[in-house]
Amino acid sequence: MSTAKFNLPDVGEGLTEAEIVAWRVAPGDTVEVNQVIVEIETAKSLVELPSPYAGVVSELLVAEGDTVEVGTPIITVTAEGAQLSSPLTTPAQAALPGEVQVTEGNEDTQLESGSVLVGYGTGGHAVTRRSGRRAAPAAPTGPLGGTVVAKPPIRKFAKELGVDLGTVTATGSRGEVTRDDVIRHASQASVFRNIQTPEWPESREERIPVKGVRKAIAAAMVSSAFTAPHVSLFVDVDASRTMEFVKRLKASPDFAGVKVSPLLIMAKAIIWAVRRNPTVNSTWTDREIIVHHYVNLGIAAATPRGLIVPNVKDAQDMSLLTLAAALENLTLTARDGKTQPSDMADGTITITNIGSFGMDTGTPILNPGEVTIVALGAIRQKPWVVDGEVLPRYVTTIGASFDHRIVDGDVASRFVADVASVMEEPALLLD
Repeated sequence: MSTAKFNLPDVGEGLTEAEIVAWRVAPGDTVEVNQVIVEIETAKSLVELPSPYAGVVSELLVAEGDTVEVGTPIITVTAEGAQLSSPLTTPAQAALPGEVQVTEGNEDTQLESGSVLVGYGTGGHAVTRRSGRRAAPAAPTGPLGGTVVAKPPIRKFAKELGVDLGTVTATGSRGEVTRDDVIRHASQASVFRNIQTPEWPESREERIPVKGVRKAIAAAMVSSAFTAPHVSLFVDVDASRTMEFVKRLKASPDFAGVKVSPLLIMAKAIIWAVRRNPTVNSTWTDREIIVHHYVNLGIAAATPRGLIVPNVKDAQDMSLLTLAAALENLTLTARDGKTQPSDMADGTITITNIGSFGMDTGTPILNPGEVTIVALGAIRQKPWVVDGEVLPRYVTTIGASFDHRIVDGDVASRFVADVASVMEEPALLLD
């Protein structure tokens, strides 16, 4: 009989501790290699840890709700009638960085018989249920254009939930909105608004432990606010042509099944403006200013667990369609609580879409390590003067905060003006 302990690994970014959220196995259960055995919460995200072994769970060494340091043994697994070898590190088994402690076996010999007890060594990355999720949604084959395709019961269901079917991404095989599409959209929307007014709790106070994502958010915001001298700028923009462009994209067969919104145009506008004003895409190190000639575009995402900022890597190389799919994938993953630490690392510039909360503008705090954050306000119909005539136009406010150690007022102003010019005339993206 061979028994091995699995130590809590560093799932990325040099994290030092994590909370055991939920065990997916119990003593006596049989587990396979790469079967999810536990869900942990780090300072940045929820992570599902796969089993490094095939065998029988002997003991859970840490209780749910406990926070333990990286390297702490958390589970033991036993295989009957087997001799242990050094942990195997084939690609399929190298799922997570971690340490393996093996007992009652010869670490230099191969497993000969019986149950297989296999570890995956110290390389690789965490896997989750979403690891096989498509990067770009498949296009439905049904009717296209502005007409929403949905059966009467689905329309009734959407109306009961207060969901505008025109804003729902359809995943049906013929391009129709399904019940699951409506439920998913409603659950995402509830993140951004209170859907009920609860009674006052019986207790006069509630004590919420400061840990996990909330602790990380607090530390990051304090560090950013009191390290980087912030300066903010704002400009009102006639975004009517952006709204027309978004409508055309939604009706395009090329974008069928892909979520398209003004945020996509804003993202492209920022990438274009960065190329014209490169110092806004920098990092300050006290010794030098590092100007990044690539854009890892962060999107501030409000999730049930708090604010996180995953980023789209090398967004400057993406087409409009590819970027749209990447933004949708990033947003859905964040709202599901499945964003991995690597997805939040190495960002260079961030968008915060406060318009999704119905807000017009704000003074966003920089994401630590970055020198620019851009806020997109709500886009509303307002009176706007066009050639001396007051007309109803779609108007938004673009705001941005900068690290004044690097970004001077003239550069900040040119950058914001460039972003605004694209929102006013998306055809500039063809330049």
